[in-house]
This record gives sequence, C-alpha cells and structure tokens, in this order.
Amino acid sequence: MSHAGFALDPRLANDTRHVVSLELCDVLLMNDARFPWLVLVPRRAGMAEICDLSPDEQTMLWREVTLASQALRAQGDFDKLNLGALGNIVRQLHVHVVGRREGDAAWPGPVWGNGTALPYGEDALASLLQGLRDALG
Repeated sequence: MSHAGFALDPRLANDTRHVVSLELCDVLLMNDARFPWLVLVPRRAGMAEICDLSPDEQTMLWREVTLASQALRAQGDFDKLNLGALGNIVRQLHVHVVGRREGDAAWPGPVWGNGTALPYGEDALASLLQGLRDALG
C-alpha cells in the first residue's frame, strides 16, 4: 500500500533491503552484517516525528515495531534489542530495531555511526530476508 506523496529517503533506500510491507510501515533490513538491524518506515509523506502520526497510526506503529522485534529475535539469539527513532541525519520518520550481542562491534555503545558497514553475502542476505518474511507473514 502506498500513501500519496510518500517516497523513501534515498539514504535509506541505498543502505537497506526491502523485507515486507506491513499495514503502516515498510520493513527494511540494514545491509550491515555486523548488526541484525531492521528499519520501519511509515508510508506517510512529510513525517519526521512519531507525534506527527495520528493516535491510531502511533498505535499501529508500535504494534508493527513489536512484530518486527519478534521477527528479528526469531532469527538469532540476542542479549538486547535496541529501539530508536533518532532522525538526526535522515529526517524521514523511521524506527530502528537492532539485535545486539555482548561483544559485538559496537558493544555497549550505539550502532549508529560505528565503523564501516559490512554488507551481507548474497546467500546470507537471501536466507535472512526469507526468515524475516516468514516470521512477518
């Protein structure tokens, strides 16, 4: 489902792979094998903050964040799931869901801006995308 005037920010389009479209959000996988990392982008034009969404859309967003969190957790054993809606560089409203493990490349700090992304290999990417799609229905 698309929404009038919505376009994915080019930086997100460049750094991610599409997983699935839910009722409100596109679920994207950050192409960085160091961190299992989903990005949910509500298909609404001109949105920068969660409070820009209607109350019903805010509820739907958190429902979809929960679904994405569960799907990501089903793909691996994580010590912690980090959630964030920063938007300091990419202003388009988006929510990060990052699977973290003690000792990962950024632990215990944030993943944002940490080092250089390591793209998934073709087989690993295909397998992870399929697992996420299966988990998200």
